[in-house]
Amino acid sequence: MQGMAAQSRQRSGDGGPPATSAWTVPLSGDDSDSGCDEGDRQGLLRIDALESSILANYPVADCTDDTVSSLFDSGLAKIRAMLLAKHSGATACLICLEKVRVTDPIWDCKTGCHAVFHLLCIQSWAQQALGTAAVHSLGQLSGQHFPMAAAEAEEKARWHCPKCRSEYSKSELPREYRCFCGKQVDPVNDPWLAPHTCGDKCERPLPGDCGHNCVLLCHPGPCPTCPQLLMFSCFCGGASEMRRCGHRSFSCGKLCRKLLGCGKHNCEKSCHQGACPPCAKTAVHPCKCGRTTALRACAELDFRCEQSCGRQLSCQKHWCDKGCHSGSCGECTLAGKRSCPCGKIQHTGITCDYVVPTCGSTCEKPLSCQRHRCNERCHYGPCKDTCRVVLTKSCRCGSLKKEVPCYQDLLCERKCQRTRDCTRHACKRRCCDGNCPPCSEVCGKRLKCRNHKCPAPCHRGFCAPCPLTVQISCACGETAFQVPCGTERDQRPPRCVKPCRIPAVCLHGANCKVHRCHYGACPACQLPCGAILPCGHCCKERCHGPQPRPNPEYTLKSKKKKVRHGTDPTNTGSPCPPCSEWIVQQCLGHHSGSERPMVCSQKSLFQCEKLCGNPLPCGNHQCQSICHLEQLAQTNGVAEVDTCERCNLPCQKERPDGCIHLCSLPCHIGDCPPCKALVKRPCYCRALVHAFECSMFNSATKEAQAKLLPCGGPCHQKLPNCAHLCPDICHPNACPTATNCRKKVVVRCACQRLKKEWLCCEVQAAQKGEAGSKDLPKGTLPPGCGLLLCDQECMRLAAEQKAKEESEALRQRKLKEPEPKEIVVRSKRRRRSALADEKKNSSWFQEWMVTATQWFWRLLWVVIGILLIIYGYKGLQGLSDWMNARDAIRPRKMPGRF
Repeated sequence: MQGMAAQSRQRSGDGGPPATSAWTVPLSGDDSDSGCDEGDRQGLLRIDALESSILANYPVADCTDDTVSSLFDSGLAKIRAMLLAKHSGATACLICLEKVRVTDPIWDCKTGCHAVFHLLCIQSWAQQALGTAAVHSLGQLSGQHFPMAAAEAEEKARWHCPKCRSEYSKSELPREYRCFCGKQVDPVNDPWLAPHTCGDKCERPLPGDCGHNCVLLCHPGPCPTCPQLLMFSCFCGGASEMRRCGHRSFSCGKLCRKLLGCGKHNCEKSCHQGACPPCAKTAVHPCKCGRTTALRACAELDFRCEQSCGRQLSCQKHWCDKGCHSGSCGECTLAGKRSCPCGKIQHTGITCDYVVPTCGSTCEKPLSCQRHRCNERCHYGPCKDTCRVVLTKSCRCGSLKKEVPCYQDLLCERKCQRTRDCTRHACKRRCCDGNCPPCSEVCGKRLKCRNHKCPAPCHRGFCAPCPLTVQISCACGETAFQVPCGTERDQRPPRCVKPCRIPAVCLHGANCKVHRCHYGACPACQLPCGAILPCGHCCKERCHGPQPRPNPEYTLKSKKKKVRHGTDPTNTGSPCPPCSEWIVQQCLGHHSGSERPMVCSQKSLFQCEKLCGNPLPCGNHQCQSICHLEQLAQTNGVAEVDTCERCNLPCQKERPDGCIHLCSLPCHIGDCPPCKALVKRPCYCRALVHAFECSMFNSATKEAQAKLLPCGGPCHQKLPNCAHLCPDICHPNACPTATNCRKKVVVRCACQRLKKEWLCCEVQAAQKGEAGSKDLPKGTLPPGCGLLLCDQECMRLAAEQKAKEESEALRQRKLKEPEPKEIVVRSKRRRRSALADEKKNSSWFQEWMVTATQWFWRLLWVVIGILLIIYGYKGLQGLSDWMNARDAIRPRKMPGRF
């Protein structure tokens, strides 16, 4: 039905331009206006210019008609379709179903469909696919060592394109945003280049492995076939002509005449591609042994009959048991060195017809289980098929252990409760070994398209994107494109270049401008009306006559009957609108430069955006109201005055020097009252904080302020050169120096025995070297220490102390002298030191003999341990063989007998 979007869902490989890739250029005009012909024309011109710049280096003008059509259908058509797709609004990522913008980092499938995806979407898709594949491979390699199995599973993991399912390895995981040719990382969006391109030549290898590179600019989609002109031969090699490199294979139409595989006849088909068919001519040919002849094709000369050879061998005692064959039958298989059936005894120098007897020992050939050996005597023929040795086996899941014959498998009845690889369903397999099979249920999850459910087997992770496409067409059905299923709700119909088929019904008729195919109502006639209005002006509005019946609005599914908008084509249209002529109107306050243009039919009094500007009663500010009238009207001879607003601002006059407070009164006339705010000022010694009125303190002189600040108490500040406090009353200047300090300080001699009280100023002078009459000791001493000279008693005590120290040092030195060697060493420590001394005195030969003896005893114990292990193992093996022989000889008690 005309006006409805034609819907046809088909597989996304059935032809047509791909709907998942699109490119754009700067367009003029509003894209949302379906009737904007000028914008559409400018957009199409830009698209044509972009296409011409990309395909400028592709020579198609000098090709033949069939070559041009094939080139266009294979490569250029897809490139052009992808360049025009964005102009139709058909760009979408198949993974997230969001639009692909020109500034989004993307990745395109270069081996298959060339579809475009968001870089973050394809990275997330690939990481999840690699993880699922690695887990699946690790489950299959569960018998191997875990690190090796994990490494092998990670190496085998593959991910695929969401659209064409082309496989990629882990190393091909996209990690950066590149242009289509792959040369530039993070290409900058240029409005005059195709999005996601670098603007340089593509130079990718062309399809067909011809050795040439692409000559187009960086472009989306596959590269077209090679356009180089070269001389090529036909399939049979009989003719040569100048052709395009991309279409170098051709047939000359003559007979092939190549020699066939039989080597006798020539190919009688016309010039063809590939190998010649087998020779079909028939004749009578013998088989390989020469006993049978048959009518067969020339290409089937090598055949065998169904009879055996039967010729006598070289030993003249046996005959060939092979099938039909050519050449000699070979030597007799029984001639030469032979052995008994079990292979333990070898016989040489016997004839081929002599039957080798059995050796009588146990056969011991491996049985079919490859775990046990045949316990019968040496015999001809195969050993017994089934191993009946009873042993304890575990079932596959490990929940049951039981004694069963070796050939019999043990399975329990327990059903596996593990979840399968899909993580949704339980395994439920009987006696599962842990390697659960893939889930056989249908996934059934709703796909991102919201139209279909996943038909794949139940799986983990995200479902594959919906493979279906939806066709969206214009109102007339002439132009259509396909988009991925699920994105059709956000798509707009294509812009059709065909003219609209609805005729105009206004007074202008055929003079109306022709517009393109569209949905909804036709655009209004753009010609002016021209009627005379009551105000005297001419109607300059667009034509407002009758409108034709509109097309239905664009929709994908017609769930209910559409409501048709617009007027009946038989009506006379709407009356002319009010006058739209522009006039100049002044504001209410008659401000200069505030005139405003207005429509004639809408002229009225207005307020300009300027302020009133009249002075307020305060005398400091002006009226800040928007433009207004002072006298609106007169009622009974009394004027109604619209007065200006009252000033409600705070006082903003400048404050006196030193005052940081605002005036407490609102905006007023005259000077501000004195500031009564309290200000805090500390005294000079920082011990007390005074509070004064701001006006009183700031109006006082510096001398008066200096009299107000002292607190009247002691200064309490530390003197600069001593540890005492200033004794003066709180004062403004610096405290007196430490040389005037009269505090008493205790001084001592160097040995600190004598002490005496001095004044602090004398101590400071003495330490500075100012007291010349006193011989003060030099060095780093405590304060007041060393200022007094030691007397005779101090010297005597110092001599006694020195004598004691010397005697103590002599006693310690005597204690450290070694004892005589004749003393017997009794403690362990002394015995060890004595042994160490003897070892030092021993010769190198004695040390070597001691070391050799120690190593001899160690090796002897190692050899004894190895012999015990070897002979112990052989003894246990012999005991096991003896017990097996006893069990074979002993008759087994049958069940059910007593």
